[in-house]
Amino acid sequence: MQNLAVSKTQAPNSDLFEKNPMVLAQLNDDDPCNAIIGRSDKMQAVFDLVEKVADSDSTILITGETGTGKGLVAKAIHQNSNRKNKPFISINCGAIPENLLESELFGHVRGAFTGATVSKSGKFELAHGGTIFLDEIGDMSPDLQVKVLKVLEEGEFEQVGGAKTIKVDVRVIAATHRDLPEEVKNGNFREDLFYRLYVIPIGLPALRDRRSDIPYLTSYFIQMYNYRNNRKLDGFSKEVLEIMVHYPWPGNVRELRNVVERLVVLIGSGKISVNDLPKELKAANGYQATQSLEVTDDGICLNSAVTEFEKDLILQSLEKTKWVKNKAAKLLQLNRTTLVEKIKRHRIQQYAS
Repeated sequence: MQNLAVSKTQAPNSDLFEKNPMVLAQLNDDDPCNAIIGRSDKMQAVFDLVEKVADSDSTILITGETGTGKGLVAKAIHQNSNRKNKPFISINCGAIPENLLESELFGHVRGAFTGATVSKSGKFELAHGGTIFLDEIGDMSPDLQVKVLKVLEEGEFEQVGGAKTIKVDVRVIAATHRDLPEEVKNGNFREDLFYRLYVIPIGLPALRDRRSDIPYLTSYFIQMYNYRNNRKLDGFSKEVLEIMVHYPWPGNVRELRNVVERLVVLIGSGKISVNDLPKELKAANGYQATQSLEVTDDGICLNSAVTEFEKDLILQSLEKTKWVKNKAAKLLQLNRTTLVEKIKRHRIQQYAS
């Protein structure tokens, strides 16, 4: 399962930030974000389960918090199945209004409702022979749950406004961030549909529950966004990596990826220091710029300390003013031209207003 095996088969080397040939080879893919990184025991268990079920036609229910990679796992299952040369159709059931979702899933005939000027095939029909991924199925209304259950049990449905029965051969993979047993208990999700979906459950761990994967994820994302944005970021300092490993990451891998992309684009080269981190990461770890400025027995480089302190204050002022330089200069009691020079010197000028 090549797209799953980035760090399963070859991890970054000891300093974590040397170029990884396997990762770089994947940067030419249409979407390298499709790679799933994980060497922790919990992710190895996920990989092993995906390998076992990929070539079956069994229905799969993927659970996990937002940002854990449920969609990536669904794609990986399809790409390693006997249906890989057939369509993979994805739909987010929670992102489409209820009155439109039925048409999106099952299609409609001309004149079925106001605005239906032509007939349209639905996602189930488009997925014939392949896989349909019903993301956030826990957000689906009870009425639609009944119709999805019929497709699962009988392999057929009718379009909105239509009388003709359409038969399809599709594999269903569903996903949700909700606790479906609790939703069933509360009457928000049909029990019969739950058990029809709950054939092979795959639970994805939150990033905070697989912290050992964070260095590998950050290494991969740095290389990916360096490649995409023509940057030369070397990596993170040990102190920064320690902060990132212990940060709770409520947005999981998606949040981590976005933070790394931001740092790669804004900083561009060299190593990321603590002062470069977003304020929420520093705040979560109780970091204050002044706390790091202390004279140890080994001494301290005054010039470097002053430079870091200045950079931190400039970043704080820019974030506080949403990167409007005129306002940031006023907060720092500087002329705008002086601030601009300092921003350029510290290499934080990009994307400032």
